[in-house]
Amino acid sequence: MTFDQVLTLFVLVAVVAALIWDKMRSDVVALSGAAVLLIAGVVRPIDVQSAFASPAIIALASLFVIAYALELSGLLDRAIEAAVKMCKRLGSAGIWLMLGAIGVASCFLNSTPIVVLGAPVVRDVATALKLPPKRYLMPLSYITVLTGCCTLIGTSTNLLVDDMARNAGQPRFGIFEITPVGLPIALAGAIYLFLFSGKLMRGSIADDSPVPDRRDVDVPNAQVGDPTLFAEQRVFQPAKAAIAFAVFVGTVAVAAAGIAPIAASAFAGAVLLILLRVITADEAYGGLRPQILILIAGMVVIGLAMEQSGLAATATGALVGSMQEFGPLTALIVLYGVTMVLTELLSNATVAVLVTPIAVALAESLGVSPRPFLVAVMMAGSAAFATPFGYQTNVIVYQMGGYRYMDFVKVGLPLNLITFAVAIMAIPVFFPF
Repeated sequence: MTFDQVLTLFVLVAVVAALIWDKMRSDVVALSGAAVLLIAGVVRPIDVQSAFASPAIIALASLFVIAYALELSGLLDRAIEAAVKMCKRLGSAGIWLMLGAIGVASCFLNSTPIVVLGAPVVRDVATALKLPPKRYLMPLSYITVLTGCCTLIGTSTNLLVDDMARNAGQPRFGIFEITPVGLPIALAGAIYLFLFSGKLMRGSIADDSPVPDRRDVDVPNAQVGDPTLFAEQRVFQPAKAAIAFAVFVGTVAVAAAGIAPIAASAFAGAVLLILLRVITADEAYGGLRPQILILIAGMVVIGLAMEQSGLAATATGALVGSMQEFGPLTALIVLYGVTMVLTELLSNATVAVLVTPIAVALAESLGVSPRPFLVAVMMAGSAAFATPFGYQTNVIVYQMGGYRYMDFVKVGLPLNLITFAVAIMAIPVFFPF
C-alpha cells in the first residue's frame, strides 16, 4: 500500500472509531479527518471546496430552508391540529392514519423536523385517548425513515449516494426513479409495524415509565442540529403558507419533470422565498442546520481521498475476489447486508460515503450496471431500525417515549430483515443487472 492509502485508511479508522465512541460532535470528527488529509496532500484544496459545493449539500441546505419556511408559516401546525381532531373522532385508527400522513410528508421533507414536530402530538393524542404513547412513537420514527426511501429527496442518504455516484461517472437519479423499490419496502414495513409492533413491545408498553415533555428531549446536536428550531408553536399565516407550499410543490415538479436538477430547483425555490419575504435571510440561515451539512461535506472529502488514493479500489478488489464466483445477485445481497450493519453503527452520511465508491467499482468489475448496487446502498443506508442510535429520528422517540434499548432490537431487527428481503426481490426487477 502507498503512503496515501495507509494514511487514508488510518484517518478512516480513526473517524469511524470516534463516531462510535460518540464523545465528540460528529461534524467536528469529520472535519478533523478532512483536515488531516488536506494537510498531508492526499486531497487538494479544490477537492475540499468541491465537497462543500457539492449538489447534495446545495440541495439539502435549500430543502431545509423551504421546510423551515413551511414551519414558520404555521402550515405544519395547522395540519397537525387537523390530524388531532381526526384522531379524537377515530381513536387508534386515526393515529395510524396520522402516521401515514406524516409518512407521505416525509417522502419530500427531511424526516427529522417532521418527527420533532409530530412526536409530541402523537404522544399527547395517544395520552388523551388513554392509549400508550409507546405504541405509536417508535412506528412514527420507522415510518418516516421508510417513506424517506421512496424519493431521491426523502433522505440525505439518497442525495449523498447520488452525488458520490456522479463523482464516479454515473448518471444522476431522477427524483422518483427509486420509488418502485422504496414504495414496496415502505408498505411491507408499515404493515409489519401495524400488525406486530404492539405485540413485540407489550412488556415495555405495560411499563408506566414517565414520558418526557417535548422541551426535555435532548437530541445530540451532532446528529440532528437544534431541535428547538422546530418546537415552537407558530401562528398560521395563510398568504405565506400558500406561497411556501406552492414553491415547495414547484421545486419538486421542476426536478421530477427533468427541467432542472433537484439542487438547482431547490436552491431557486429557497431564494424565491427570501425574495418574496416569506422567510427572512436570517431565518433562512437559522433553518440551515449546518451540523448536518458540515458532517456530510467532511465525509465527502474522506470519500474522495479513498477514491484518489486507490484505497476504494483495493477494498473493492478484496471484495470482488470473494464475490467473483457467485455472480451479481449474491454480490448485491452481501453489499446490502454490509451496508445495513454499518448503518446501525455509523451515521448514514458516513456509510453512504464509504460504500458508494465500492458499490460502483464492484459492479464494474462484475461487468454489470452499477444502478442496482447504488439503489441497494440508498435503501440499506437508511434502514437502521435495530438500535435507537442508528438514525436521528430514533434518538428523538427513544428519549421522548422512555423506551428500553431492547425495544428497538425486538421491533427493529425483524423490520431490518423484512426490508432486506423486499429490497433484494424488488431491486433486480426495476434495476436489472
